Amino acid sequence: MEDSTYSYSYVNDKENGSGGSNRKPERDKRPHPVRNTLLLLAIILLIALSDMICVVTNEDEYTLIKRFGAVERVVAAPGLTFKIPFMETEVKIDKEILIFDLKASDVITLDKKTMVADSYVLWHIVDPKLYVQTLNSRTEAESRLNTIVYNSLKNVISSMNQNDVISGRNGVLDAAIMDNIGDALSRYGIELVSVETKHLDLPDDNKNAVYERMISERNNIAATYTAQGASEAKKIRNQTDNEIAIMLSQAKAEAEKTIAAGEAEYMRILSSAYADEKRSDFYTFVRALDAAKLMMQGKDKTLILPPDSPITQIFGTIE
Repeated sequence: MEDSTYSYSYVNDKENGSGGSNRKPERDKRPHPVRNTLLLLAIILLIALSDMICVVTNEDEYTLIKRFGAVERVVAAPGLTFKIPFMETEVKIDKEILIFDLKASDVITLDKKTMVADSYVLWHIVDPKLYVQTLNSRTEAESRLNTIVYNSLKNVISSMNQNDVISGRNGVLDAAIMDNIGDALSRYGIELVSVETKHLDLPDDNKNAVYERMISERNNIAATYTAQGASEAKKIRNQTDNEIAIMLSQAKAEAEKTIAAGEAEYMRILSSAYADEKRSDFYTFVRALDAAKLMMQGKDKTLILPPDSPITQIFGTIE
């Protein structure tokens, strides 16, 4: 006979080693289906209850606990948090730095030149509660970012000439955009990390014309610099020539003074020499030889002197 929990079986005497009439019942160890079902239901209920009262917050997210739709508390630290079942719900939002790529758009510079700007922004949520209260989703947050950043980009570029915009690609333009935005996103619990302009160019339809105009302007500037350089070089050459002429004139004047002083000294020496009768004949002889040498220069020369010539007299005296 079996009850609702256990079943019994009998083993003969040969199997249990006892007398032939003695038999003992043995419990059936097979699990009962009702017990297994209850155990399974208990496990499922426990899992469901743990999911209803426990919330896991990861490193890269915030967890907002809402009670009847209103934010009750914000969990920023990673770990396990408890909530009241059926009364509280959780909302997960990103804690890490996010990137949003703005759509390329046309902007007009101060000198009425059209340019194409393509930028992206890095942003993150600094006030999760305010973020959830003012924005319904990340899509709406990116929509506000797009509007605010584009308006700032347009305002900054519209206050600059095209050449200034092009030269401001080294970070000056992005810094000006950040300054123009200011704290406009703080009312949404959002903070901008940076604005980066990845592409800033001319529209394709007028790019060639603008490039040609820029080349022409650069050529004109180069021609101006060349003309200024040539004029400056001419001034330097004229000044140098004048200085050289003055220096030559002064040198010639000094040379004339030196020559005159030499000749005066020469004449003084001759005068002194001729004043002495003992030396007068010798100097007369030397000068006669110099005069004869000068007249006999060249080939086939014959020197004919009259008898009364000083040179003839000198040579006659020698004979």
